[in-house]
Amino acid sequence: MSSPETNATAQIGVTGLAVMGSNIARNFAHHGYTVALHNRSVSKTDALLDAHGSEGKFVRSETIPEFLAALEKPRRVLIMVKAGDPTDAVIDELADAMEEGDIIIDGGNSLYTDTIRREKAIRERGLHFVGAGISGGEEGALNGPSIMPGGPAESYKSLGPLLEEISAHVDGVPCCTHIGPDGSGHFVKMVHNGIEYSDMQLIGEAYQLLRDGLGKTAPEIAEIFGEWNKGDLDSYLIEITSEVLKQVDAKTGKPLVDVILDEAEQKGTGRWTVKSALDLGVPVTGIAEAVFARALSGSVTQRKATTGLASGSLGAKPTDAEKFTDDVSKALYASKIVAYAQGFNQIQAGSKEYDWNITPGDMATIWRGGCIIRAKFLNRIKEAFDDEPELATLIVAPYFREAIEAAIDSWRRVVVTATELGIPIPGFSSALSYYDALRTERLPAALTQGLRDFFGAHTYGRIDEEPSKKFHTQWSGDRSESPV
Repeated sequence: MSSPETNATAQIGVTGLAVMGSNIARNFAHHGYTVALHNRSVSKTDALLDAHGSEGKFVRSETIPEFLAALEKPRRVLIMVKAGDPTDAVIDELADAMEEGDIIIDGGNSLYTDTIRREKAIRERGLHFVGAGISGGEEGALNGPSIMPGGPAESYKSLGPLLEEISAHVDGVPCCTHIGPDGSGHFVKMVHNGIEYSDMQLIGEAYQLLRDGLGKTAPEIAEIFGEWNKGDLDSYLIEITSEVLKQVDAKTGKPLVDVILDEAEQKGTGRWTVKSALDLGVPVTGIAEAVFARALSGSVTQRKATTGLASGSLGAKPTDAEKFTDDVSKALYASKIVAYAQGFNQIQAGSKEYDWNITPGDMATIWRGGCIIRAKFLNRIKEAFDDEPELATLIVAPYFREAIEAAIDSWRRVVVTATELGIPIPGFSSALSYYDALRTERLPAALTQGLRDFFGAHTYGRIDEEPSKKFHTQWSGDRSESPV
């Protein structure tokens, strides 16, 4: 190992050297930047230098003053620590020692409302605060992630070139762009993770349909996913699904997926997405079902108590395996379109609520590489928003409308078959119901409003009056109607 640089002036500093922080520090170094390193436990700094110190120029530090002294001005410090109180503690310590114009970047999975609060507080101290969503996991951090920085536009002039250089690139375009003010970067990353939840749930349902509906083995399903990855479903998650299903457990000789406990865990970003959508009034039903499906998988007491309950006897397993497999692939694609449509609607709603002025097409551009939900059809999403920046929903964009129309009969057959066989498909079925609700001219919400007016005098609108006008019926009296 070469000795770390001790007198170099660093262009970027990284504090928090767990796997993600270490890998992104190495990524900066691989691109020719001198990187100042800091960790509360100095042993992690030394472990990084021992293992990877020869990969580029690093400056070792033990204290925050020593760390900041190694940085060019304006100082740029990337925090890669656990979200919540630990992040606040590091921010406060840095801000106390920094000078006007310096930039603090939070690269963790922070809640966007925390980022809004922090950005305001740091701005009042004359510093810049950037909440940057970073997607791609350990590999992405090292080799090129998708980066979603929010915060002051002025800070992006100094910081942007570095982040763009270390990000993934697709067709020569960096998977990084300035998202908007304060918490916008972390908001977009949160929704990205919500879409990721939905995507994974849909993949899991497709796997279970092939396993329980056709009796396919894990290696056989791996081959099917491998074929799907050559077509419209081409994506990182489909690709690694095939790899996971191929894996053989060394201890038992069985497919590894068959010995993994079927209790999915979560770190919270999916829940944040659903909570935010509820506050914004945006129906992200696919993401919500994915979050609830993980919660249900961990409801061990309830699952044990209900194992073996009646399933009914309506269904027979499909006799044409090839046709059913094709139907599942089309249902998966259509449901995936709905998940992304809902996620992009949430981004549009958040942008409007917080006056962020986010360009939705930019998200499709920077999610094409590096991130977990990277997929072939993100190019189609970018084209859709390029053609119509104020697009109401992806579902009505010509490409996606045609894709759903081509899949709709398959989608319905899969939902019917799964329902008759008693195979749970909350993702597929909720996506289909969402699509059907959107395209339905008259929803039962009219009755809902009538009921609300009956018991609570909540009023209702009329189809033959201006939308702003409200009416109430005297339900307990003479049933006459009056404007409110």
